[in-house]
Amino acid sequence: MLFLVAALLLLGVVMGTVAHAPIGFTLVTAAVIAVWLGVFTLRERHGRRRTPTH
Repeated sequence: MLFLVAALLLLGVVMGTVAHAPIGFTLVTAAVIAVWLGVFTLRERHGRRRTPTH
């Protein structure tokens, strides 16, 4: 429950920051985060296929 409260508080702070940032900066940052998450997802999927399950 504490984790949820902290996550919501952090989300509120980040969304407040984004509201004051220029739209170009926001879009570039969103694209960088999306690419990073995509790479992370592909690495996780690829890594789990290679590891044998016992």
